[in-house]
Amino acid sequence: MFKRIFLFIVFLIMALVVTAIAISAVEKKKKDDLYREVELFADTLAIVQTDYVDEVTPKDIIYGALKGMLASLDPHSQFMDPETYNELKVDTEGKFGGLGIEITIKDGLLTVVTPLEDTPAWKAGIKANDRIVKINDELTKDITILDAVKKLRGKAGEAVNITVLRESENKLLDLRFVRDIIKIKDIKEATIIDDGIGYVRLVEFRENTATDLNIALEKLKKEKMTALILDLRNNPGGLLDVAVKVSEKFIEKGRPVLSTQGRIPSQNMKFTSSSNNPILGLPMVVLINEGSASGSEIVAGCLQDYKRAIIIGTKSFGKGSVQTVIPLSDGSALRLTTSRYFTPNGKLIHNKGVTPDIIVEDGKIDLAKKDELKLEKPEDVFIELENKGKQGKNSTLKNEQDKLKADNQLMRSVDVLKAIRIVKEANNK
Repeated sequence: MFKRIFLFIVFLIMALVVTAIAISAVEKKKKDDLYREVELFADTLAIVQTDYVDEVTPKDIIYGALKGMLASLDPHSQFMDPETYNELKVDTEGKFGGLGIEITIKDGLLTVVTPLEDTPAWKAGIKANDRIVKINDELTKDITILDAVKKLRGKAGEAVNITVLRESENKLLDLRFVRDIIKIKDIKEATIIDDGIGYVRLVEFRENTATDLNIALEKLKKEKMTALILDLRNNPGGLLDVAVKVSEKFIEKGRPVLSTQGRIPSQNMKFTSSSNNPILGLPMVVLINEGSASGSEIVAGCLQDYKRAIIIGTKSFGKGSVQTVIPLSDGSALRLTTSRYFTPNGKLIHNKGVTPDIIVEDGKIDLAKKDELKLEKPEDVFIELENKGKQGKNSTLKNEQDKLKADNQLMRSVDVLKAIRIVKEANNK
Protein backbone atom coordinates (compact mmCIF):
# COMPACT_ATOMS: atom_id res chain seq x y z
CA MET A 1 0.00 0.00 0.00
CA PHE A 2 2.81 2.40 1.01
CA LYS A 3 4.69 1.49 -2.18
CA ARG A 4 1.66 2.38 -4.31
CA ILE A 5 1.27 5.76 -2.59
CA PHE A 6 5.01 6.41 -3.05
CA LEU A 7 4.83 5.55 -6.76
CA PHE A 8 1.76 7.79 -7.20
CA ILE A 9 3.56 10.74 -5.55
CA VAL A 10 6.65 10.19 -7.74
CA PHE A 11 4.43 10.04 -10.83
CA LEU A 12 2.61 13.22 -9.81
CA ILE A 13 5.88 15.08 -9.25
CA MET A 14 7.17 13.93 -12.63
CA ALA A 15 3.93 15.07 -14.32
CA LEU A 16 4.20 18.51 -12.68
CA VAL A 17 7.84 18.82 -13.75
CA VAL A 18 7.00 17.86 -17.35
CA THR A 19 4.09 20.35 -17.37
CA ALA A 20 6.33 23.11 -16.00
CA ILE A 21 8.97 22.34 -18.64
CA ALA A 22 6.30 22.41 -21.38
CA ILE A 23 4.91 25.77 -20.15
CA SER A 24 8.41 27.14 -19.91
CA ALA A 25 9.12 25.98 -23.47
CA VAL A 26 5.95 27.67 -24.76
CA GLU A 27 6.82 30.92 -22.96
CA LYS A 28 10.38 30.73 -24.29
CA LYS A 29 9.05 30.22 -27.83
CA LYS A 30 6.76 33.25 -27.44
CA LYS A 31 9.70 35.38 -26.25
CA ASP A 32 11.91 34.09 -29.07
CA ASP A 33 9.17 34.93 -31.61
CA LEU A 34 8.82 38.42 -30.11
CA TYR A 35 12.57 39.06 -30.17
CA ARG A 36 12.73 37.83 -33.77
CA GLU A 37 9.95 40.25 -34.82
CA VAL A 38 11.51 43.14 -32.85
CA GLU A 39 14.78 42.43 -34.63
CA LEU A 40 12.89 42.61 -37.96
CA PHE A 41 11.45 45.97 -36.91
CA ALA A 42 14.90 47.29 -35.92
CA ASP A 43 16.37 46.17 -39.25
CA THR A 44 13.56 47.91 -41.16
CA LEU A 45 14.02 51.08 -39.10
CA ALA A 46 17.76 51.11 -39.86
CA ILE A 47 17.18 50.58 -43.60
CA VAL A 48 14.60 53.39 -43.78
CA GLN A 49 16.96 55.76 -41.97
CA THR A 50 19.89 55.04 -44.30
CA ASP A 51 18.28 54.26 -47.68
CA TYR A 52 14.97 56.17 -47.86
CA VAL A 53 15.00 58.99 -50.45
CA ASP A 54 14.26 61.70 -47.84
CA GLU A 55 15.71 62.07 -44.38
CA VAL A 56 13.17 61.10 -41.74
CA THR A 57 13.53 61.56 -37.99
CA PRO A 58 13.42 58.46 -35.77
CA LYS A 59 10.43 59.99 -33.95
CA ASP A 60 8.39 60.28 -37.16
CA ILE A 61 9.20 56.67 -38.08
CA ILE A 62 8.32 55.35 -34.61
CA TYR A 63 5.08 57.38 -34.47
CA GLY A 64 4.07 56.06 -37.89
CA ALA A 65 4.83 52.50 -36.83
CA LEU A 66 2.82 52.88 -33.62
CA LYS A 67 -0.18 54.29 -35.53
CA GLY A 68 -0.07 51.31 -37.88
CA MET A 69 0.33 48.85 -35.00
CA LEU A 70 -2.72 50.11 -33.10
CA ALA A 71 -4.83 50.54 -36.24
CA SER A 72 -4.22 46.87 -37.13
CA LEU A 73 -5.88 45.71 -33.89
CA ASP A 74 -9.45 47.03 -34.26
CA PRO A 75 -11.22 50.22 -35.41
CA HIS A 76 -11.35 51.71 -31.89
CA SER A 77 -7.71 51.26 -30.83
CA GLN A 78 -5.35 54.06 -31.83
CA PHE A 79 -2.03 55.75 -31.12
CA MET A 80 -2.40 59.45 -30.34
CA ASP A 81 0.47 61.86 -30.76
CA PRO A 82 0.58 64.70 -28.17
CA GLU A 83 -1.49 67.03 -30.38
CA THR A 84 -4.21 64.42 -30.95
CA TYR A 85 -4.25 63.47 -27.27
CA ASN A 86 -4.83 67.12 -26.36
CA GLU A 87 -7.71 67.24 -28.88
CA LEU A 88 -9.27 64.25 -27.13
CA LYS A 89 -9.17 66.16 -23.83
CA VAL A 90 -10.90 69.12 -25.50
CA ASP A 91 -13.54 66.77 -26.94
CA THR A 92 -14.61 65.63 -23.45
CA GLU A 93 -15.51 69.22 -22.55
CA GLY A 94 -18.43 68.98 -24.98
CA LYS A 95 -17.74 72.13 -27.03
CA PHE A 96 -15.92 72.16 -30.38
CA GLY A 97 -16.25 73.24 -34.03
CA GLY A 98 -17.54 70.48 -36.27
CA LEU A 99 -20.50 68.82 -37.97
CA GLY A 100 -22.04 66.99 -35.02
CA ILE A 101 -21.56 63.32 -35.92
CA GLU A 102 -20.18 60.33 -34.06
CA ILE A 103 -18.09 58.14 -36.37
CA THR A 104 -16.44 54.74 -36.33
CA ILE A 105 -14.84 52.26 -38.72
CA LYS A 106 -17.33 49.49 -39.55
CA ASP A 107 -16.67 46.76 -42.13
CA GLY A 108 -13.55 48.72 -43.10
CA LEU A 109 -15.53 51.86 -43.99
CA LEU A 110 -15.86 55.23 -42.23
CA THR A 111 -19.37 55.00 -40.80
CA VAL A 112 -21.73 57.38 -39.01
CA VAL A 113 -22.77 56.02 -35.62
CA THR A 114 -25.29 58.80 -35.17
CA PRO A 115 -25.80 62.50 -35.87
CA LEU A 116 -26.10 64.70 -32.77
CA GLU A 117 -29.39 66.55 -32.52
CA ASP A 118 -29.62 70.21 -33.66
CA THR A 119 -26.18 70.15 -35.32
CA PRO A 120 -25.28 70.76 -39.00
CA ALA A 121 -25.23 66.99 -39.66
CA TRP A 122 -28.64 66.49 -38.02
CA LYS A 123 -30.22 69.36 -39.99
CA ALA A 124 -28.76 68.04 -43.27
CA GLY A 125 -30.41 64.64 -42.71
CA ILE A 126 -27.31 62.51 -42.04
CA LYS A 127 -28.39 59.09 -40.75
CA ALA A 128 -26.86 56.34 -38.65
CA ASN A 129 -24.93 53.84 -40.80
CA ASP A 130 -24.28 56.36 -43.60
CA ARG A 131 -20.83 55.58 -45.06
CA ILE A 132 -18.59 58.63 -45.54
CA VAL A 133 -16.67 57.87 -48.73
CA LYS A 134 -15.23 61.34 -49.45
CA ILE A 135 -14.19 64.34 -47.38
CA ASN A 136 -13.42 67.46 -49.43
CA ASP A 137 -13.04 65.32 -52.58
CA GLU A 138 -10.51 62.98 -50.89
CA LEU A 139 -11.46 59.30 -50.73
CA THR A 140 -11.69 57.89 -47.21
CA LYS A 141 -10.45 54.42 -48.18
CA ASP A 142 -8.19 53.06 -45.38
CA ILE A 143 -8.64 56.30 -43.37
CA THR A 144 -8.26 56.13 -39.58
CA ILE A 145 -10.77 57.64 -37.18
CA LEU A 146 -8.09 60.10 -36.03
CA ASP A 147 -7.49 61.38 -39.56
CA ALA A 148 -11.22 61.55 -40.26
CA VAL A 149 -11.84 63.61 -37.11
CA LYS A 150 -9.06 66.02 -38.09
CA LYS A 151 -10.58 66.49 -41.56
CA LEU A 152 -14.15 66.91 -40.30
CA ARG A 153 -13.45 69.13 -37.32
CA GLY A 154 -12.35 72.75 -37.74
CA LYS A 155 -13.22 76.38 -37.12
CA ALA A 156 -16.89 77.30 -36.84
CA GLY A 157 -18.09 79.00 -40.03
CA GLU A 158 -15.79 77.04 -42.34
CA ALA A 159 -17.35 74.75 -44.94
CA VAL A 160 -16.64 71.08 -45.55
CA ASN A 161 -17.92 68.81 -48.34
CA ILE A 162 -18.62 65.14 -47.80
CA THR A 163 -19.99 62.32 -49.95
CA VAL A 164 -21.97 59.59 -48.21
CA LEU A 165 -23.12 56.19 -49.40
CA ARG A 166 -26.58 55.40 -48.06
CA GLU A 167 -26.78 51.64 -48.56
CA SER A 168 -30.44 51.40 -47.53
CA GLU A 169 -31.35 53.58 -50.55
CA ASN A 170 -28.39 52.58 -52.78
CA LYS A 171 -27.51 56.27 -53.23
CA LEU A 172 -24.43 58.51 -53.18
CA LEU A 173 -25.20 61.91 -51.64
CA ASP A 174 -22.97 64.98 -52.00
CA LEU A 175 -23.43 67.26 -49.00
CA ARG A 176 -21.97 70.62 -48.01
CA PHE A 177 -21.86 71.67 -44.37
CA VAL A 178 -20.84 74.79 -42.51
CA ARG A 179 -19.09 73.84 -39.27
CA ASP A 180 -20.64 75.13 -36.08
CA ILE A 181 -19.80 75.13 -32.37
CA ILE A 182 -21.10 71.80 -31.11
CA LYS A 183 -22.44 72.35 -27.60
CA ILE A 184 -23.80 69.10 -26.30
CA LYS A 185 -26.80 69.15 -23.97
CA ASP A 186 -27.35 65.70 -22.55
CA ILE A 187 -31.10 65.97 -21.85
CA LYS A 188 -33.08 67.57 -24.67
CA GLU A 189 -36.63 67.14 -23.43
CA ALA A 190 -38.43 66.27 -20.21
CA THR A 191 -42.20 66.63 -20.46
CA ILE A 192 -45.56 64.96 -19.91
CA ILE A 193 -46.77 64.02 -23.38
CA ASP A 194 -50.08 62.22 -22.83
CA ASP A 195 -52.24 61.29 -19.85
CA GLY A 196 -49.49 61.20 -17.19
CA ILE A 197 -46.89 59.58 -19.46
CA GLY A 198 -43.50 61.25 -18.94
CA TYR A 199 -40.99 61.59 -21.75
CA VAL A 200 -37.24 62.13 -21.36
CA ARG A 201 -34.92 62.38 -24.36
CA LEU A 202 -31.34 61.62 -23.34
CA VAL A 203 -28.84 62.35 -26.13
CA GLU A 204 -25.47 61.48 -24.51
CA PHE A 205 -23.92 60.21 -21.27
CA ARG A 206 -21.73 63.02 -19.98
CA GLU A 207 -20.39 64.01 -16.57
CA ASN A 208 -23.59 65.68 -15.30
CA THR A 209 -26.11 63.42 -17.03
CA ALA A 210 -27.11 61.43 -13.93
CA THR A 211 -27.70 64.63 -11.93
CA ASP A 212 -29.63 66.23 -14.80
CA LEU A 213 -31.77 63.10 -15.15
CA ASN A 214 -32.60 63.22 -11.42
CA ILE A 215 -33.76 66.81 -11.80
CA ALA A 216 -35.86 65.93 -14.86
CA LEU A 217 -37.50 62.96 -13.11
CA GLU A 218 -38.31 65.05 -10.01
CA LYS A 219 -39.92 67.65 -12.28
CA LEU A 220 -42.06 64.99 -13.96
CA LYS A 221 -43.06 63.48 -10.60
CA LYS A 222 -44.42 66.88 -9.55
CA GLU A 223 -46.41 66.91 -12.80
CA LYS A 224 -48.08 63.61 -11.76
CA MET A 225 -46.08 61.23 -13.97
CA THR A 226 -47.56 57.70 -13.95
CA ALA A 227 -45.31 56.08 -16.61
CA LEU A 228 -42.04 56.92 -18.37
CA ILE A 229 -40.56 56.77 -21.87
CA LEU A 230 -36.76 57.05 -21.88
CA ASP A 231 -35.71 57.97 -25.42
CA LEU A 232 -32.16 56.80 -26.24
CA ARG A 233 -32.48 56.99 -30.02
CA ASN A 234 -29.36 58.36 -31.72
CA ASN A 235 -27.56 58.42 -28.37
CA PRO A 236 -23.96 57.38 -29.18
CA GLY A 237 -22.96 56.66 -25.56
CA GLY A 238 -20.32 58.49 -23.57
CA LEU A 239 -18.99 57.78 -20.09
CA LEU A 240 -19.31 54.17 -18.90
CA ASP A 241 -19.82 54.99 -15.21
CA VAL A 242 -22.60 57.46 -16.09
CA ALA A 243 -24.46 54.82 -18.13
CA VAL A 244 -24.25 52.59 -15.04
CA LYS A 245 -25.67 55.40 -12.85
CA VAL A 246 -28.58 55.91 -15.23
CA SER A 247 -29.34 52.16 -15.29
CA GLU A 248 -29.28 51.84 -11.50
CA LYS A 249 -32.01 54.49 -11.12
CA PHE A 250 -34.51 51.88 -12.26
CA ILE A 251 -33.36 48.56 -10.71
CA GLU A 252 -33.02 47.22 -7.17
CA LYS A 253 -29.88 47.99 -5.18
CA GLY A 254 -27.22 45.24 -5.34
CA ARG A 255 -28.23 43.98 -8.80
CA PRO A 256 -25.50 43.61 -11.50
CA VAL A 257 -25.75 46.31 -14.18
CA LEU A 258 -23.10 44.97 -16.57
CA SER A 259 -19.78 43.18 -16.64
CA THR A 260 -16.65 43.68 -18.70
CA GLN A 261 -14.31 40.87 -19.78
CA GLY A 262 -10.78 41.19 -21.10
CA ARG A 263 -7.59 39.12 -21.34
CA ILE A 264 -6.22 39.88 -17.90
CA PRO A 265 -8.04 39.64 -14.55
CA SER A 266 -7.80 43.39 -13.85
CA GLN A 267 -9.95 44.04 -16.94
CA ASN A 268 -12.76 41.79 -15.70
CA MET A 269 -15.12 44.01 -13.75
CA LYS A 270 -18.67 43.83 -12.46
CA PHE A 271 -20.77 46.97 -11.99
CA THR A 272 -23.50 46.69 -9.38
CA SER A 273 -26.41 49.01 -8.66
CA SER A 274 -25.82 51.17 -5.59
CA SER A 275 -28.79 53.55 -5.77
CA ASN A 276 -30.56 53.94 -2.41
CA ASN A 277 -33.82 55.24 -3.90
CA PRO A 278 -34.41 53.53 -7.25
CA ILE A 279 -37.67 54.03 -9.17
CA LEU A 280 -39.11 50.51 -9.27
CA GLY A 281 -42.89 50.59 -9.73
CA LEU A 282 -43.08 52.97 -12.66
CA PRO A 283 -44.03 51.34 -16.01
CA MET A 284 -41.29 52.10 -18.56
CA VAL A 285 -40.45 52.01 -22.23
CA VAL A 286 -36.93 52.55 -23.58
CA LEU A 287 -36.70 53.72 -27.20
CA ILE A 288 -33.64 52.71 -29.24
CA ASN A 289 -32.59 52.66 -32.91
CA GLU A 290 -29.54 51.95 -35.06
CA GLY A 291 -27.96 55.17 -33.76
CA SER A 292 -28.09 53.98 -30.13
CA ALA A 293 -24.61 52.79 -29.16
CA SER A 294 -22.33 51.97 -26.23
CA GLY A 295 -23.81 53.58 -23.07
CA SER A 296 -27.31 53.49 -24.59
CA GLU A 297 -26.94 49.76 -25.15
CA ILE A 298 -25.77 49.27 -21.56
CA VAL A 299 -28.96 50.91 -20.23
CA ALA A 300 -31.30 49.19 -22.71
CA GLY A 301 -29.65 45.77 -22.26
CA CYS A 302 -29.74 46.00 -18.46
CA LEU A 303 -33.40 47.08 -18.21
CA GLN A 304 -34.37 44.45 -20.80
CA ASP A 305 -32.65 41.63 -18.91
CA TYR A 306 -34.50 42.52 -15.70
CA LYS A 307 -37.76 43.05 -17.63
CA ARG A 308 -37.79 46.46 -15.98
CA ALA A 309 -38.66 48.22 -19.25
CA ILE A 310 -40.09 47.30 -22.62
CA ILE A 311 -37.56 48.05 -25.36
CA ILE A 312 -39.16 49.50 -28.51
CA GLY A 313 -37.69 50.65 -31.83
CA THR A 314 -35.04 49.06 -34.05
CA LYS A 315 -31.86 47.11 -33.33
CA SER A 316 -29.07 49.19 -31.79
CA PHE A 317 -25.63 49.86 -33.29
CA GLY A 318 -23.58 47.18 -31.49
CA LYS A 319 -20.62 49.06 -30.02
CA GLY A 320 -19.88 47.23 -26.80
CA SER A 321 -16.14 47.49 -26.19
CA VAL A 322 -14.15 49.38 -23.57
CA GLN A 323 -11.28 51.67 -24.59
CA THR A 324 -8.67 52.62 -22.00
CA VAL A 325 -6.55 55.73 -22.56
CA ILE A 326 -2.94 55.08 -21.46
CA PRO A 327 -0.70 58.19 -21.38
CA LEU A 328 2.91 57.75 -22.50
CA SER A 329 6.06 59.54 -21.31
CA ASP A 330 6.33 62.06 -24.18
CA GLY A 331 2.75 63.38 -23.97
CA SER A 332 1.35 60.89 -26.48
CA ALA A 333 -1.12 58.15 -25.51
CA LEU A 334 -2.62 54.82 -26.46
CA ARG A 335 -6.35 54.36 -26.80
CA LEU A 336 -6.58 50.60 -26.42
CA THR A 337 -9.54 48.23 -26.49
CA THR A 338 -9.12 46.31 -23.24
CA SER A 339 -12.45 44.53 -22.71
CA ARG A 340 -16.03 44.04 -23.93
CA TYR A 341 -19.43 44.69 -22.32
CA PHE A 342 -21.87 41.99 -21.28
CA THR A 343 -25.43 42.52 -20.02
CA PRO A 344 -26.50 41.14 -16.59
CA ASN A 345 -27.63 37.92 -18.31
CA GLY A 346 -24.26 37.58 -20.05
CA LYS A 347 -25.33 38.75 -23.53
CA LEU A 348 -22.54 40.22 -25.67
CA ILE A 349 -23.34 43.68 -27.03
CA HIS A 350 -20.36 44.18 -29.37
CA ASN A 351 -21.22 43.68 -33.06
CA LYS A 352 -24.61 42.26 -31.99
CA GLY A 353 -26.50 45.20 -30.50
CA VAL A 354 -29.70 45.09 -28.47
CA THR A 355 -32.79 43.72 -30.21
CA PRO A 356 -36.01 45.46 -29.09
CA ASP A 357 -38.87 43.53 -27.47
CA ILE A 358 -41.19 45.24 -29.96
CA ILE A 359 -39.70 46.24 -33.32
CA VAL A 360 -41.19 49.48 -34.66
CA GLU A 361 -39.63 51.06 -37.73
CA ASP A 362 -39.04 54.80 -37.85
CA GLY A 363 -41.83 56.80 -39.49
CA LYS A 364 -44.00 59.87 -39.22
CA ILE A 365 -47.73 60.01 -38.58
CA ASP A 366 -49.59 62.38 -40.91
CA LEU A 367 -51.28 65.01 -38.77
CA ALA A 368 -52.49 67.12 -41.70
CA LYS A 369 -56.09 66.02 -41.30
CA LYS A 370 -56.19 67.61 -37.85
CA ASP A 371 -55.89 71.02 -39.53
CA GLU A 372 -59.01 70.53 -41.66
CA LEU A 373 -61.80 73.01 -40.94
CA LYS A 374 -65.06 71.65 -39.53
CA LEU A 375 -67.71 74.24 -40.33
CA GLU A 376 -71.43 73.75 -39.86
CA LYS A 377 -72.05 76.87 -41.96
CA PRO A 378 -69.67 79.10 -43.99
CA GLU A 379 -69.80 82.09 -41.61
CA ASP A 380 -68.30 79.89 -38.85
CA VAL A 381 -64.95 80.49 -40.55
CA PHE A 382 -64.64 83.79 -38.63
CA ILE A 383 -64.97 81.96 -35.30
CA GLU A 384 -62.25 79.53 -36.42
CA LEU A 385 -59.93 82.41 -37.37
CA GLU A 386 -60.52 84.17 -34.03
CA ASN A 387 -59.71 80.96 -32.16
CA LYS A 388 -56.51 80.49 -34.17
CA GLY A 389 -55.48 84.03 -33.31
CA LYS A 390 -55.90 83.31 -29.60
CA GLN A 391 -53.87 80.10 -29.95
CA GLY A 392 -51.02 81.93 -31.64
CA LYS A 393 -49.42 82.74 -28.29
CA ASN A 394 -49.03 79.03 -27.58
CA SER A 395 -48.01 78.04 -31.13
CA THR A 396 -44.46 77.01 -30.15
CA LEU A 397 -45.77 74.60 -27.51
CA LYS A 398 -48.37 73.27 -29.97
CA ASN A 399 -45.72 72.71 -32.63
CA GLU A 400 -43.54 70.77 -30.17
CA GLN A 401 -46.49 68.62 -29.12
CA ASP A 402 -47.44 67.97 -32.75
CA LYS A 403 -43.81 67.00 -33.46
CA LEU A 404 -43.96 64.37 -30.70
CA LYS A 405 -47.37 63.09 -31.80
CA ALA A 406 -46.10 62.66 -35.36
CA ASP A 407 -43.36 60.30 -34.13
CA ASN A 408 -44.49 56.76 -34.96
CA GLN A 409 -42.16 54.95 -32.52
CA LEU A 410 -43.02 57.33 -29.69
CA MET A 411 -46.77 56.97 -30.19
CA ARG A 412 -46.47 53.17 -30.22
CA SER A 413 -44.65 53.46 -26.87
CA VAL A 414 -47.54 55.56 -25.51
CA ASP A 415 -50.01 52.89 -26.70
CA VAL A 416 -48.01 50.14 -24.95
CA LEU A 417 -47.92 52.02 -21.65
CA LYS A 418 -51.66 52.74 -21.85
CA ALA A 419 -52.30 49.04 -22.47
CA ILE A 420 -50.23 48.13 -19.38
CA ARG A 421 -52.28 50.59 -17.33
CA ILE A 422 -55.57 49.06 -18.57
CA VAL A 423 -54.42 45.54 -17.69
CA LYS A 424 -53.29 46.64 -14.20
CA GLU A 425 -56.59 48.37 -13.53
CA ALA A 426 -58.50 45.28 -14.66
CA ASN A 427 -56.42 43.03 -12.37
CA ASN A 428 -57.01 45.32 -9.38
CA LYS A 429 -60.80 45.12 -9.70
